[in-house]
Amino acid sequence: MILLALQEIRKSFGTNEVLKEVSFTLQDGERMGLVGVNGSGKSTLMKIIAGLESADGGTMTMQKGLRLGYLAQQGEVSQTGTVLEELEHVFDPVVAMEQRLRALEGEMAEQGHDPDMLRRLGSEYDRLTRDFERANGYGWRSTVQGVLAGLGFTKEQQSQPARLLSGGERTRLCLGRMLLTEPDVLLLDEPTNHLDLKSIAWLENYLQTYRGAVLLISHDRYFMDAVCGRMGELLFGTVECYSGNYTAYMEERAERYEIRMRAWQQQQREIARQEAIIARYRMFNREKSIRAAESREKRLEKVERLEKPTDERAIHFRFDVRRRTGDDVLMVEGLRKGYGSRVLFDQIRMHLRAGDRVALIGDNGVGKSTLLKCIVGEERPDAGSIRLGTGVDIGYYDQHQAHLHPDKTVLDEVWDDFRRLDQTEVRGALGMFLFTGDDVLMPVSTLSGGEKGRVALTKLMLRRDNLLLLDEPTNHLDMDSREVLERALMDFPGTILAISHDRYFINRFAEKVMVLEEGGIREYLGNYDDYYEKITRELPPDGDAPQQTRTAQDKAKKRSREELLREKDRKQALADAEAAVTKAEAEAAEMEARLADPATWQDSAAAAALSRSYQQKKAEIEQLYARWEQLAEE
Repeated sequence: MILLALQEIRKSFGTNEVLKEVSFTLQDGERMGLVGVNGSGKSTLMKIIAGLESADGGTMTMQKGLRLGYLAQQGEVSQTGTVLEELEHVFDPVVAMEQRLRALEGEMAEQGHDPDMLRRLGSEYDRLTRDFERANGYGWRSTVQGVLAGLGFTKEQQSQPARLLSGGERTRLCLGRMLLTEPDVLLLDEPTNHLDLKSIAWLENYLQTYRGAVLLISHDRYFMDAVCGRMGELLFGTVECYSGNYTAYMEERAERYEIRMRAWQQQQREIARQEAIIARYRMFNREKSIRAAESREKRLEKVERLEKPTDERAIHFRFDVRRRTGDDVLMVEGLRKGYGSRVLFDQIRMHLRAGDRVALIGDNGVGKSTLLKCIVGEERPDAGSIRLGTGVDIGYYDQHQAHLHPDKTVLDEVWDDFRRLDQTEVRGALGMFLFTGDDVLMPVSTLSGGEKGRVALTKLMLRRDNLLLLDEPTNHLDMDSREVLERALMDFPGTILAISHDRYFINRFAEKVMVLEEGGIREYLGNYDDYYEKITRELPPDGDAPQQTRTAQDKAKKRSREELLREKDRKQALADAEAAVTKAEAEAAEMEARLADPATWQDSAAAAALSRSYQQKKAEIEQLYARWEQLAEE
């Protein structure tokens, strides 16, 4: 059953047409993810559906009585109630029903001598009891506690005034409040922002069993893989829908693009062939050939021309190093850090070796970012030691971009740190991150979070450090940019320590997961899925297991490296196959042009030889395509 239908929705801001012809439907019980590059209009579309913004054109129809629940990226809470009261207010109608039931019980006790009154009161009591049970009257308090715990609110926080919460905590509280209302359609705009891994896992399980429909915007690809059964990509102002989760969408998206590109190329070749034939007919300048040319021209005019497939611009870059390090890169012993009476972490021990790729995870507030700041020297630890190995150069990515100067332009922000480069080289580096033309003259203060992140990545790329400390590097990046960052890190020859809540990102780059806890750090070999399997099966951390020797660690690392090399070789083979196809098609096009030239046929033997070569080239192209398809499927 269709709950919501959009037909050719349009929206502009001044001369900028954000939404052009957006059309899709949302079925009952469906979980649909909405993706697209930053600024493509996802949040605007969500606000139009929620009724917070009006569309310039198109129609939107909803099932009668449909209840929508909208979670914005920034939520609002009351100025008077506590955290617990904020969620309990959702059940005010249930509390009122309970109070009425108690009142009815008293009235029935007083009217024991009046059978008619007892019958009337009893009928109301039965009806109200059924409504009370359907509204979870006996279990709503435990439901509230479950939501608060799932979203990471402690018992102490429940009595705290809601107005004193941080921005992230307010968003979490608003999410919990909306989930408890159980609307028919949940509209979620970046619901995993400000959630730690435990809370994200809880929300995944909640949405998987949710009775209503869900439309969500998220940059968390792992989350969408777990929740979504359908995807919509907002591209150039329109939405194209795909069946399956995020991974299935990416595969089908690539297939659709290739199919469209092949169809466009094939049509272009056919148009060029027909135009060459028409030109040859006109060269004969005879009445019969002119009529044939005009006939072909009319047929060619009626052909519906395919548009060349285009994709959103994406960043492209790679990380390199100035010099190699020794085997020991970073040694941390007995590290302790606190603020006043609150101890963030104590007895932290960490040893990073050359080539390690480590994901650092842990609950919010446990001190992950502070630990990185201690390593780079921005914070002073209370106890313990931090030692860097020989030849180590640290490159640090701060998730808040605190090192950027708001009054500088984008060009000056980068150029001032790399004066050895000329302006053309700096502009070229910024161009890799989509800063072109006058974009480089924008003040840093006017940039969005994603744009500031791209400036910071530009500087990190140019530094060519061999130890990268990354604090939530995928925050604010769109999905295509995250894919590029992951590939750059996979090819990076140095050492990586990255804080991240992006499980998809961790799976792509990490060979080891370190969990920061109050009692220290636990180490698990492998990526996030390997770590999750171990904690689910209650296996000991690899760093604590006596059988996990240095030799075993080196063997595991070697296996991971071999897998990475095999993947790199496969990608290179795929690129070579694509280049071979392109080259062969160019040669075939040249032969077609020569065959279409009347001068070629003045030498019949040469023309026949050229025709045979052309047929052989076509057969070669088919073989090359088969090879490319085989590599792509692998």
